Amino acid sequence: MKWPSGFEPDKSSVYARNEIVIAAPPERIWRWLIRVVRWPEWYSNSSNIELLGNDSPDLAFGREFKWKTFGASITSRVIVFDPPREIAWDAHGILTAVHGWTIEPAGAVCRLVTEETQNGIVPKLAWWYLRPMLERGHQNWVESLKRMAEGGEPA
Repeated sequence: MKWPSGFEPDKSSVYARNEIVIAAPPERIWRWLIRVVRWPEWYSNSSNIELLGNDSPDLAFGREFKWKTFGASITSRVIVFDPPREIAWDAHGILTAVHGWTIEPAGAVCRLVTEETQNGIVPKLAWWYLRPMLERGHQNWVESLKRMAEGGEPA
């Protein structure tokens, strides 16, 4: 992923990375990932999702959304949108963050990588807590996405 300036992993207070292999085509994984309004149905660490702008239930470049994750209310905007390969959004709330996803086809399966960097006073002081918390939460997210994508298409 090409990180925005200041959010590169080696320049951020917190960096977390998770990956998983999914036996599904990249387009199906992508559809589950961008259908943000359905996240709370399968990713337990997301709630109160409110899409801003048009009526589409899907993420798109520049699309903003408000949501709750890790107990915090966040406003995010999609800053990278390259279907069905890469998506990233920023996050603003008690900290600033960038969260990216990359889908890499490999024959009949795909390798899914998710990465997040965080900056601000909270990550600077609590990096020792935030990094393992993110890694656990994001592992839940990639495992849940694997289960959904291997099970079929989103409605």
